[in-house]
Amino acid sequence: MSTDVYTSPLSERYASKEMKFIFSPDMKFRTWRRLWIALAETEQELGLDITDEQIAELKAAKDDINYEEAKKREKEVRHDVMSHVYAYGLQCPTAKGIIHLGATSCYVGDNTDVIIMREALYVVRRKLINVIAQLARFAAEYKDMPTLGFTHYQPAQPTTVGKRATLWLNDLVMDLNDIDYIISQMKMLGSKGTTGTQASFLELFDGDHAKCREADRRIAAKMGFDECFPVSGQTYSRKLDTRVLNVLGGIAQSATKFSNDIRLLQHMKEIEEPFEKNQIGSSAMAYKRNPMRSERIASLSRYVMVDVLNPAITAATQWFERTLDDSANKRLSVPEAFLAIDGILDLYLNVADGLKVYPKVIRQHLMAELPFMATENIMMDAVKAGGDRQELHERIRQHSMEAGRMVKEEGMPNDLLERIAADPAFGMNMEQLQAIMKPENFVGRAPQQTQEYLDEVIAPILEENAELLGLTAEINV
Repeated sequence: MSTDVYTSPLSERYASKEMKFIFSPDMKFRTWRRLWIALAETEQELGLDITDEQIAELKAAKDDINYEEAKKREKEVRHDVMSHVYAYGLQCPTAKGIIHLGATSCYVGDNTDVIIMREALYVVRRKLINVIAQLARFAAEYKDMPTLGFTHYQPAQPTTVGKRATLWLNDLVMDLNDIDYIISQMKMLGSKGTTGTQASFLELFDGDHAKCREADRRIAAKMGFDECFPVSGQTYSRKLDTRVLNVLGGIAQSATKFSNDIRLLQHMKEIEEPFEKNQIGSSAMAYKRNPMRSERIASLSRYVMVDVLNPAITAATQWFERTLDDSANKRLSVPEAFLAIDGILDLYLNVADGLKVYPKVIRQHLMAELPFMATENIMMDAVKAGGDRQELHERIRQHSMEAGRMVKEEGMPNDLLERIAADPAFGMNMEQLQAIMKPENFVGRAPQQTQEYLDEVIAPILEENAELLGLTAEINV
């Protein structure tokens, strides 16, 4: 590793080797050469004078990229595509004259970008499926465990630990649906020429419009796509990049919601993210167990959510058939969004796989607040026994305010039940009140909702994608 130049933390610390390869020079320039081969094959099939020998020569050199020759040429001509056409031609002297025939730079540049983004989305999708599987396991295990619910981060009606996990799951399922839709809508640019009119190909094919259309179809098929965009300028519409990064931004939102919940739960000592035996939480405070993985999820996610603005602005500011102010921005914004999301999902998978639950702390927090939440049930039982609803409501209000004051101002335990037991208006003793105070009586349909969601929504997803399951995530730092 070079220590005297800047390197992106996304490459050095966060993204996986798999994702880094997808956005590597090797992937990019090998794909360029595959596209040049597909173009030559298509043009031969449609009647142009291109020989089998020329195509075989192109195929023989497709993965042996002479980078130094391309770099040397680019310094002279200041054009990356023509530099690689030149370098490829040095290796393929017989085919040199037909490389890139009729095409413009975006033939390799844009088609490669679409291919790479789709490959990267497949990686994201696989990791997303595995995070869903881990959270589903967690939700199933804890679907019946009552826990204090929160609205406004204030104690509210109880839910269950597993039901809360379904909220994280449901966000990810929405993201998965978005990924599947975007993948289904991705098309290649094809061979559209300098302004999207296919004028150069119409010339090559002697005015045969059908062959121009067929060229697009065949090139797309050779590269694994069903079709090309029916119309374009020189480039595919940059709204495609926006749509792709919107999906990544959605995953970042979901991941942040999860990570923030875990950070809050870890503060309450109810649930913790994994913490390794020799891990150091603080350089000064040796006792600390900081939720650094969840914090990193939030940190990287913030970057992705902001990065979504880049392709949005780029798409909005493309002039007519194309301008080049997209190029430098795309080289940064698209790859780095994918590298960041890749790191985020590895962290998410690691955290979800190793969550540590502390049932006694969860119950302690719940029981400290449950008397307040049980007052409606207590009041109804007292009314059934002959009490006056309005009078009982006022007495509960007074007892609750006083009990709350003692908890907050005096640091005393919640004695609301004792106050109600001592009030003859209720006609209930502590044994009767304690019988009402079973946490499972206050979680509504949370266990049933959790199981129904896992059975009806999650199970079909995991069954359909069974071959993708089994991933584990290695965290570098």
